[in-house]
Amino acid sequence: MEMMKSADEEQQHHFHVLEVDDSVLDRKLLERLLRVSSYQVTFVESGDKDLEYLGLLDKLEDNEPISAPSSPSSSSFNISQPTQQEGMKVNLIMTDYCMPGMSGYDLLKRVKGSFWKDVPVVVMSSENIPFRISMCLEGGAEEFFLKSLRLSDVEKLQPHLLKTQPDDDTINGSNTKENNISKRKAISPEPPQRRPKK
Repeated sequence: MEMMKSADEEQQHHFHVLEVDDSVLDRKLLERLLRVSSYQVTFVESGDKDLEYLGLLDKLEDNEPISAPSSPSSSSFNISQPTQQEGMKVNLIMTDYCMPGMSGYDLLKRVKGSFWKDVPVVVMSSENIPFRISMCLEGGAEEFFLKSLRLSDVEKLQPHLLKTQPDDDTINGSNTKENNISKRKAISPEPPQRRPKK
């Protein structure tokens, strides 16, 4: 007898994650992790192409399509994709920090300053630089993950995705509730020093 999918698994399949990373290897790894978790994935290789996909940037001059899909649960972006106003949904944006042209932090600031501001953004980096991590979290990132990502990291996305459930009335899944989820703090290599009381 075939087991029925749980409601959680069915719901996860409808979550759309936009992945931004200039590294093909990192994109493939993250795509595989997201696919195992039944998320729909669209991947682009730069901040400019992410902004174009979201309708925040005019068409790029080169008009080249963005990364071909490698599985049915993934999709690539081309210039004719619909804009947010036409009904496209993105439930989460995951971006690499270090990319040529536009950093993940710059992309985060552009997204948070737009009509996509309520879509959760997760920043990733292979460098554990506490200042950079704090800057991204204070700038509006929901999480900051150190590469290479593991399935346990992807599982931490669920609470952020639930804020943008696909059945929301708003197109981008915005949610005006206060973010009660505690953000991960940077792990400093050295413990913070306490100042003596005077």
